[in-house]
This record gives sequence, structure tokens and C-alpha cells, in this order.
Amino acid sequence: MTSTQESSPVRLLIVGAGSRGSGYARYAVGTGRAVVTGFADPDPRRAGEAAREHPAAAAFADWRDLAAAGVGADAVVIATQDADHVEPALAFAAAGLHILLEKPMATNEADARRIVEAVRQADVLLAVCHVLRYTAYTAGVRAIVQSGLLGEIVSVQHLEPVGWWHQAHSFVRGNWRREDRATPMLLAKSGHDLDWLSFIVGRRVHKVSSFGGLRHFRPEHRPEGAADNCLDCPVEPQCPYSAPRLYLRVLAESLADGEEGRLHWPLSVVTAERTPDGVLQALREGPYGRCVYGCDNDVVDHQVVNLEYEGGTTASFTMTAFTAMGPRRTRIFGTHGQLEGDGTTATVTDFRTGAGTVHSFETDPDSAAGGHGDADDRLVDAFLAAVSSGDRTLIHSDPETSLEAHLTAWAAERARHNSTVEYPWGV
Repeated sequence: MTSTQESSPVRLLIVGAGSRGSGYARYAVGTGRAVVTGFADPDPRRAGEAAREHPAAAAFADWRDLAAAGVGADAVVIATQDADHVEPALAFAAAGLHILLEKPMATNEADARRIVEAVRQADVLLAVCHVLRYTAYTAGVRAIVQSGLLGEIVSVQHLEPVGWWHQAHSFVRGNWRREDRATPMLLAKSGHDLDWLSFIVGRRVHKVSSFGGLRHFRPEHRPEGAADNCLDCPVEPQCPYSAPRLYLRVLAESLADGEEGRLHWPLSVVTAERTPDGVLQALREGPYGRCVYGCDNDVVDHQVVNLEYEGGTTASFTMTAFTAMGPRRTRIFGTHGQLEGDGTTATVTDFRTGAGTVHSFETDPDSAAGGHGDADDRLVDAFLAAVSSGDRTLIHSDPETSLEAHLTAWAAERARHNSTVEYPWGV
């Protein structure tokens, strides 16, 4: 690898050209500050789409062939499935490439620590995609906390409303439905939130307890007469988790918006077809038309986590499937004031005056409702700038800090399964 100059585009490799990897690459190239020199994806459809977007890039089905080819690059985006992060991260770190790594880092603690050690030994950047650190809302809330306006932070309440259809799509029918094929849902979906809470509180988690489980998406809750596939099901018109209702609606939205043939998520994960017949065929032949009460899912659909930070601040975190889609909600309780936030605004009540002040932050409300706002783009901006300049402080979390959220999630899962209080960093 050769170091990049501020005026030279960062040369990127893409490992995993699915919705996350292709999205990061598309934005990076669109800024004019990066070029994709190579990519690897085993899926012919995704590889074909990547080739059309990056026609000059070397294309491979297997990341190992990409690594062996010696394609000129400064950095790599690794956005494979969760269980497939470790080996490419180790290989490309050893090759001297800076790494933008989709979260979670790995599916177990030992492998996550291997990645941290590898990037330290290679002296390369590691930016784990804890994207919530990069929103304007996060910057605003953190500035309020650090200003002392709330006094000492005593406790926090935080809600992640997963959304009923998102749960069905990703965590019942989709790629993250089973722990043995991905990670516990707390890490897959809410690693962002555990990281965000530590970022806002400004302290490391000391101990954790947790409760929750898979309550609803189970065979015993299957309605009488329900079929294995939504397309055959007499109950489908009344079912909240109807696959054709969801994906045909997203198709209509995609067609209305145009977007040069690009389908909206989550339909983009299901099919590349832009017709009702194409969508229905995908639901017939693939996993996304299955009855939500007849899948092989085992991840939780609701969970609460209780956290105590160094210094005694406490937080309660709730993740639940049974909500409308919407932004995360947070209440921060301090000795001098209270903050209530919704992803775009924060209302602060000053205990000394009783007055409430609304702080608005520049985030698209529609994007905030989707969960990340413009944070994916801001993360890519920070990564490209850090690679170009060598300024590691532009990345908002170093490898050890990113590891903390993972250790907290694994500790919470031990606590949930064993009815114990756990210590992420040891007693």
C-alpha cells in the first residue's frame, strides 16, 4: 500500500457488495474522493450490479482471490455477513490496508480481539461502523451533556423501536434470524445503541443484567389455517406481517421515486425485479415469503438491558419488535436538568428555571426514522479523510472503544441466559 495524498482519491476494495457495502462504495465514489479498484462478492446478481457501478474495478467471487491479486488499494470496506468478517479483516490488515468494517466486528469475543490486535500490529486504521456516533443529533446531545447544563448524569432511558415489519424482514425471515448463522440480535441490531450510550455517558460499562426472549414469532402463535407461504395463506390479508403487503408497497414507492432503477431497502434484499410478478416470484421461491410463525428463527423479539457505568451512572435500554418504525427515543436525567430526545430534536428542562428549551439538529426526519439519518455518509466522510490525511482522530472510536460495545452485548447475553449480573471487562 502507498500512502494517499490529500488530493488523490482513496483507492478502495469492497468485500461484500450487498446493500451496506455497495452503499458505502456508491457514496464514497460519488464524493469524488475515492475510486473502487476491486471488489469481491459470490452472488452473481450483486457482483453484476457492482461491475456496472465500477466498470474499471477488478472483480472476484472470493475475497481471497481479490487479496491475492495485488490490486492497488489504500483501504478496504468489509461488509460480508457477520460470521465472515474475521478472516478478511486479518488478511487485509496484514497487507497494510486501512479497514472500514461493518458491525459487528465478529461473532465472538476471541475473534473480535484478534481483529483489534491485528490492526494494532499492522498500524492501520480500523473504523467499525458504529454510525450513530456520526449524526448531527448525536453531536448535539453529546455537546449538551458535556456542557454541564444537565449537571451530573445520574441515569438514562433508551428505546430502540425495531418496527414490526423490520423484525419480520431481518430477524424472522432474513439473514439475522439465527444466532448460529449471525449473532445475538442485541449485537446485530443494537450494538449501535450500546456504543451510543457509552459515547453519550462518557464512561465505560462496569456491569450488566438483561432479560428478554423470543415471545411471539413462534409456531404456537400461528393463526388457525395459516399456510407456510404468505401467497397461499387465507389469513394473509389480516396478518400484520404480510410479506406481499410489505414488499409490493416498497415496490410502488421505488417506482414512484425512479432512482434510476434502484429498489428501496428492504425490497432490494429480496429481488432485483421491478414488477409485481417479479416480487411475487421472489416471495414464492425465496425465504421472504415464509410465514413468520413457521421460520427457523431463534433470536429475541424483545429485550431489556440494565447497565451500570464506571462512576455509578445507570441506564436502561429496551429493544422491541412491537413498535411502529421510528427513531430511537432517549431520556437523560441529570442533577440540574433533563433531556428528552427523538433523533432530531432534544428538549432540555432546566431545574433551576423550570424552562424547557428545544434544540433541533440538522437531520432529515425521514432518514432518522430509518435509524441512521445521514450517519452512514458522515462515517464514510470521516474514514476517507482519515485515510487521506493520516489523522486518526477523525474516526470517532478507536478499535478498543469499538470493542467495548461488543463486550457489553456478550455480557448482556450471558446475563440473560444465566440470570446473572455480568462484568464486560471483568470484576
